[in-house]
Amino acid sequence: MSTTIGSFIAGGIAACGAVTVTHSFETVKIRLQLQGELQAKSDAPKLYRGVLHGVRVIYQNEGMKGLLRGLSCAYIYQMTLNGCRLGFYDPIRTHVNSLVLDRDLAHASDARVKQYQSLPINIFSGATSGILGAAAGSPFFLVKTRLQSYSPFLPVGTQHKYRNAWDGLSQIYRAEGVRGLYRGVGPAMVRTGFGSSVQLPTYFLAKRRLVSWFDMPDGAPLHLLSSAASGVVVCIVMHPPDTVMSRMYNQTGNLYSGAFDCLFRTVKTEGVLAVYKGFFAHLARILPHTILTLSLAEQTMKLMRRFEERALGIPDKLKVA
Repeated sequence: MSTTIGSFIAGGIAACGAVTVTHSFETVKIRLQLQGELQAKSDAPKLYRGVLHGVRVIYQNEGMKGLLRGLSCAYIYQMTLNGCRLGFYDPIRTHVNSLVLDRDLAHASDARVKQYQSLPINIFSGATSGILGAAAGSPFFLVKTRLQSYSPFLPVGTQHKYRNAWDGLSQIYRAEGVRGLYRGVGPAMVRTGFGSSVQLPTYFLAKRRLVSWFDMPDGAPLHLLSSAASGVVVCIVMHPPDTVMSRMYNQTGNLYSGAFDCLFRTVKTEGVLAVYKGFFAHLARILPHTILTLSLAEQTMKLMRRFEERALGIPDKLKVA
């Protein structure tokens, strides 16, 4: 099993574990982002007044089913997105390193090329791997967003009634074709590119700094603190395009002609801070999600390396620490 495949599987498994815990906050975040869409602040009804209030009223009116709407789609999307993000990050980084250092791609597996660290290359690698994952998983995120925004009790934004994920995909395909399934893929790629460009570089930078400054050993505390730093930065950078993406995904017809039109009309009608609607719900979701994803990915990779070493009978002196 190659390192790339191992990272892809580890990333996907870790993300599914994380999304199980954090999906409720994602539901609240989406409804906060859609609340008062294209309405002046004074005219917009506030059905959801924050993270905890949102969780409470959704649970009271819809039960756990309401909080966990779209979870099956979230699993597929997370497997695709984070599998690509963690699986392709290092191969892209080492190949670009090889291109920069040696003017060719043949030395990507050399130790000095792997050890070379460049912040611009790391950001480019993170953004590229995230964009690939976002493009591949966009139809599932589309249906997930519409399932989570639907409420028979406290509706916000356009309402789409799908029985389940497959019914949602089928209805969209029958009505709009393949193009409909990829509605909003542009802002989704921008949003994930923004987040991915800082997630892994920030994580690895925080790890190196914590080891350098505090001499922390490799282990769960180091992974936890590095992941937390990464999660905060990701949320700050990613939330504005995330708001645009949620609205683009949830629209019916052509309410917005594109991502810039959505951004412009949102800011013009609702104010600049409208792009940060649902920020704390997003932080409540993405912080534990990032911590769990990156920490679980580290542990899963360790287990997979041990399995490979035993299965292939690699001698102790050749094992990678």
